[in-house]
Amino acid sequence: MSAPPKVSVLPASSARGQLFRVAIVGAASLKGKEVAEMLNERNFPAVDVRLLDDDESIGQLEATGDEINFIQSVRSEQFTHVDFTFFASDAECARKNWKRARDAGSAIIDLSGALEEESDVQVRSLWVERERGEIWQPDLQPAPVVVAHPASISLALLLLRARKAGAVRTVAATVFEPASEQGQKGMDELHQQTVNLLSFQALPKDVFDVQIAFNMVAQYGEKSQRSLDSLESTVRRHFHKIAGTEAAGPALMALQAPVFHGHSLALYFEMEQALNREKLSQSLAGDHVTVVATHENLQPNNVNTAGQPNVLVALKNDAERANGVWLWATVDNLRVAAITAVECAESMIATRPLGKVQ
Repeated sequence: MSAPPKVSVLPASSARGQLFRVAIVGAASLKGKEVAEMLNERNFPAVDVRLLDDDESIGQLEATGDEINFIQSVRSEQFTHVDFTFFASDAECARKNWKRARDAGSAIIDLSGALEEESDVQVRSLWVERERGEIWQPDLQPAPVVVAHPASISLALLLLRARKAGAVRTVAATVFEPASEQGQKGMDELHQQTVNLLSFQALPKDVFDVQIAFNMVAQYGEKSQRSLDSLESTVRRHFHKIAGTEAAGPALMALQAPVFHGHSLALYFEMEQALNREKLSQSLAGDHVTVVATHENLQPNNVNTAGQPNVLVALKNDAERANGVWLWATVDNLRVAAITAVECAESMIATRPLGKVQ
């Protein structure tokens, strides 16, 4: 995930017709780089991609298609004539700059979660919207969109599909949080803690304020800017906003895992009737979900899920409860967030003025 973003910038004479200008705020972040890669993979019709970030990254060279661009500072004039602005920065930067982009006429897609409390903001996952058969009707001036938390997306998709195999009585989930959800600083701290432990040196704790290397924790230190309780609240809140009332929310606990990348989820389903495992497997499998048989080599884990666009799932019957089944699922958190963000932008294309590049 550390490779520079590669965005294919379409020429002005592109046969696609309608072309757009895009800005990525937080372009040097893990999510920003992933968004840039996803714009390229999905052939998003961008004629101009502006890479913006804070002081630490200004002047850094990044690849955009066949060109080398500098990351520039976040200034009001950078949003002039921009159609879509992705906020992949930290929450503070998003709160400080999103109104500048909005006032310049840009549609806002927020991956930081900072804008959730703003009026009329929508939390979205097109994967879940399609699963529920929803057709999103954009306003001519759409409100900012907050990208749903990747764990919420996975939970909502799996629970909605499980209901097709029969009534679900109980759901409990444990979410294992990777260091990459705290950005590059979280990744660096886990790495440095690992190195220092092996060399018997003091551990850096600026991000988590607790040892996470070779360790599993249910609470960060008091000096950490984030908490696992707030993560649980976010996952629950986003789950209900995207899944609606069709699927009851799971009992939920979040743990910090000593891994760099990828969410892991341990889910327990208890059905109303005796479990039909084959029917449940068939119900879960489909777009964005790959159910892996126990004899297959590609079992879900943080390594083989990296770069995958799907949630990988394995099933295991509970030995004590005939109606119970365990699901072990893994998902590339950065990739799912980036896919969701770009899909949201694609769904908002109809709101942009027609004709020429704005």
